[in-house]
Amino acid sequence: MRALIWCTLIFISGLGSAQENTSMISLAEYLGYVKAFHPIVKQANLVINESEAKLMKARGAFDPKLEVDYDRKKFKNTEYYDKLNAAFKIPTWYGIEIKGNFEENTGDFLNPEASIPEDGLYSAGISVSLAKGLLINKRMAMLKQAKIFVNQAKADRQILVNNILYQATLSYFNWLKTYNEKRVYDSFLSNAEIRFNGIKKSYEVGESPAIDTLEARITLNNRRLNFEKSRIKFIKSSLELSNYLWLNENTPIEIKDHVIPDENTMQTIDKTLNTSQFNIDILDLNNHPKIQSLDYKFQSLNIEKRLKMNNLLPKIDLQYNFLSQTPEIARSFNTSAYKSGLNISFPLFLRKERSELKLAKLKMQHTQFEIQSTRVTLKNKIDAINKELESYITQNDYIEVIVNDYNTMLSAEERKLFLGESSLFLVNSRESKLIDAKLKAVQLENDFFKTKASLFNVLAVSNISVN
Repeated sequence: MRALIWCTLIFISGLGSAQENTSMISLAEYLGYVKAFHPIVKQANLVINESEAKLMKARGAFDPKLEVDYDRKKFKNTEYYDKLNAAFKIPTWYGIEIKGNFEENTGDFLNPEASIPEDGLYSAGISVSLAKGLLINKRMAMLKQAKIFVNQAKADRQILVNNILYQATLSYFNWLKTYNEKRVYDSFLSNAEIRFNGIKKSYEVGESPAIDTLEARITLNNRRLNFEKSRIKFIKSSLELSNYLWLNENTPIEIKDHVIPDENTMQTIDKTLNTSQFNIDILDLNNHPKIQSLDYKFQSLNIEKRLKMNNLLPKIDLQYNFLSQTPEIARSFNTSAYKSGLNISFPLFLRKERSELKLAKLKMQHTQFEIQSTRVTLKNKIDAINKELESYITQNDYIEVIVNDYNTMLSAEERKLFLGESSLFLVNSRESKLIDAKLKAVQLENDFFKTKASLFNVLAVSNISVN
C-alpha cells in the first residue's frame, strides 16, 4: 500500500483536471475587435468629423453672395417709391471684396440722390480695408484656425483611441491573470483530491492513522475553496472583458466559458502593442500626439494674437464703383462715372483692443508652459516605466528560481514521506509555499504586462498590430 501512495505522489505533478474543448483569443485579435467596432472608438472619429464641419463653415465666409433689396410704397393711388437694389459680392482672401450691382428706382417722392436713368444703373467695383482687416480679419482667422483644428482633432483622436485601447488591454491582462490563477488552483485541487483518496485507502488498510485523512480532507476543502474563489474572479473578469468586445457597431459580444486568453502573451506583447522598436535614446517627443495637439493649439492662439494686434489699427474702408447704363459694353465702365466712399474710425484709448491682445498673449504663454511641462512629464514617465520594466525582468528571473526551488523541495518532501521520514503536514506545507510562489509569479507577470500597457499608453501608439 505504501507503493500505491508513492506512485500517487510521483504522478501528482503530471495529473490535472480534464480540459474541455476551448478556443483561444489573442491580445492582437481582441484589440483588433476593439479598434474596429467599439462605440467609443467610433465616437473618437466624430471629433474629426466635427472639425471638418467647422472647416466647411469657415470656408462659407468666402462664398459669393447674391443680395436683393426691394422696397416699395404706394398710398392713395400714388406711388411714393419703387426701389430695387440687387448685388453680387465675391469675398476674397485679403480684405478685398469684389462687387457687381444693379439699381432701379422710380416713384413720385424719391430722394434726389436716388434718381437714376429709367433703365436702371449698373456698377462694378471693389471695397478694400486699407488698415484694419487688410492682412488678417475675422473670417481669415477663422478659416486658418479651422484648418489647424482638423490636424489637432486627428492628434486628439489618436489620444482618445489610445486611451480606450489601454483600458481594454488592462482588462485583457486581468482576464489572463485570473485565468492563470484558476489554473494554479485547479492543478493543486487535483493533487489534493488524488492525495486524499490515496491516504483514505491507506487508512482503510491500516497503514495510515485517521488524523492523516482528516488533514488531507482539510487541505482538499481549502483547495476547493480557493478554486471556487478563483473561478468567480475569472467569470467577473470575463464579463469585464466583454464590455470592450463588439461584433459590429450594434452587436456586443459576451465571452463564453470555453474562450480562454493566450497563455503565450509574453512572446507577442511587444509586437502587438508596437513597443518592440522602442528606444528612449532616439525618441522624438515632437511626434507625440499630445505635444502635437498642444502645438496646434499654440498655432491657433498665435493666429488669434495676430488678429488682436490688427485690431489696434484704424479702420479705413475704401469703396470704388464704376457706373454704367450699358454694362454689355466694357468700355462704358470708366473713371468718368463712378461712386466712391471712404470710412475711417479709430478708438481713442484702445482699451478694449489692448486688453484683448494682452489676454491673447497670456493664453499663448500658458500654452507654452503647458507644452514644456508636458514634454518633461512624458520623458520622466517613459524613463520611469523603462526602469520598471528592467526591474520586472530581473524579478522574473528570481521568481523562476524560487518556483523551481519550491518544486524541488516538494518533490524531496514527498520522497521522505515515502521513506517514512516526513509527514503529510510537511508535504502540505511545502505545497502551500509552492502555490504562493506560483501565484506571485502570475502577479509579477501581470504587473509586467500592465507596465507594458502603461508604456503603450504614454507613447500613445494607437497603430497596434492585429495580425
